[in-house]
Amino acid sequence: MRVEIWSDIACPWCYVGKARFDKALEAFPHRGEVEVVHRSFELDPGRAKGDTVAVLTMLTRKYGMTEEQARAGERDLGAQAAGEGLDYLTEGRDHGNTFDMHRLLHLARDRGTQEELLALLYRANFADPRSVFADDDRLVELAVAAGLDEAEAREVLADPARYAEQVRADEREAAELGANGVPFFVLDRRYGVSGAQPTEVFTQALHQAWTDRTPLTPITTPQADTCGPEGCALPERGVGG
Repeated sequence: MRVEIWSDIACPWCYVGKARFDKALEAFPHRGEVEVVHRSFELDPGRAKGDTVAVLTMLTRKYGMTEEQARAGERDLGAQAAGEGLDYLTEGRDHGNTFDMHRLLHLARDRGTQEELLALLYRANFADPRSVFADDDRLVELAVAAGLDEAEAREVLADPARYAEQVRADEREAAELGANGVPFFVLDRRYGVSGAQPTEVFTQALHQAWTDRTPLTPITTPQADTCGPEGCALPERGVGG
């Protein structure tokens, strides 16, 4: 069975949602027969490389909230991340274009290290004060830590056309499947799960997809948190201050 996950490294709910899905997969009896493929989805594709902004500034602009509301929302996100065993810096992070990261993830898929690189990119973005945006040396450092060849990683970053079509194809396919936010999980092209759902929902979806043979069907669940082109949903408590 194949599970495809559309996500973006800049998406906090993707970071949390992946942890929840991973817990469900770890307990799934057939986990050894499940292939996980990570697909590209840029939350801010129009942002130029090198154009970075503080996360708190980005949040106030997208949501029209006060800086204190944005800080409170980040604190709530940090608490939810901590609940999944994840580190999360609630202040000091920045936001930027993720296109090069997605291109490297496609290289990593070809080399069999996609899962390792994605985990490192998430941690670098959400738990490390050093920026991962517009810094090729930092991205190469992470690529090498994931097992990629340094020279090959640098070649990909130096050529904007390398893996560009693969990234765009993933994004077109997301649109065709009706995904307008991430994370978005597609299980064996039978079921779709949107948002950072609880682990129990992913467990249900894995079991249903394993046993059923039906067209892609949304799992009926309460609305879960996602990130989309207009920004990332914030916990209600954070938005309310």
